Amino acid sequence: MADTYIHGHHDSVLKSHRWRTAENSAAYLLPHLRPGMSLLDVGCGPGTLTADLASRVAPGRVVAIDRSEEVVDEARSATSAVGNVEVEVADVYRLPFEDGTFDVVHAHQVLQHLRDPIAALVEMKRVCRPGGIVAVRDADYGAMTWWPDAPGLDAWMSLYQRIARAAGAEPDAGRRLIGWARAAGFEEVMPSASVWCYATPEDRRWWGTLWSERATESDFARRARDWGLATPEDLAAISRAWLRWSEADDGWFVIVHGEALCRSNPNEMGG
Repeated sequence: MADTYIHGHHDSVLKSHRWRTAENSAAYLLPHLRPGMSLLDVGCGPGTLTADLASRVAPGRVVAIDRSEEVVDEARSATSAVGNVEVEVADVYRLPFEDGTFDVVHAHQVLQHLRDPIAALVEMKRVCRPGGIVAVRDADYGAMTWWPDAPGLDAWMSLYQRIARAAGAEPDAGRRLIGWARAAGFEEVMPSASVWCYATPEDRRWWGTLWSERATESDFARRARDWGLATPEDLAAISRAWLRWSEADDGWFVIVHGEALCRSNPNEMGG
């Protein structure tokens, strides 16, 4: 069966993707980037993170790919002012590039949505030059934490886990990156972790409003209904819970990410 991107591309989803920068989403990779490097960005989404990474390796060639034609069009617009970026529709399992084409292959929040993340890593490894870097970062839903306690957010977490696994995906991907990378044949893996923290009034309002809308309007909501995992009433209750959380003066939400810099040649891991 084909992979299913359970979030879809509703604006409530893309707003969060457009917020991502190299600093807040790829800090673990930045010390290893150099001007002139070639880079492949897998699952580029709307392209804002791609554009930021491209500025770090300019004038090196950057290619961004995504499976969705709709979001690729937006990525082309977002990167149009960056002269070293090409954007294409492509499948991570069948990358249209020769072996060893890129110095860096980057995938942010991609593996968690795949039925076969190891096969994807094998393909990313194939198009990365010997001694190059495959860099992956994925959230770990089971490690997310928040305050105040909220039964509605507990229900959201339970529902998200069930939807993701019904799609054949792994929502707790962050903790599995080392094992997946070794299974894909990487001799050395440099693991790390980092977080997004939403705790200021502005951040709480932004994040809570996004998820309040996602809970009723995005493909996440549609699939929950279509797959018989939640009723419209369930989703409306989750939506209200997100808004209540966003209004709490002591509200706090942390997303834990696993990260891995993977190389085939252990002698070159120092960067």
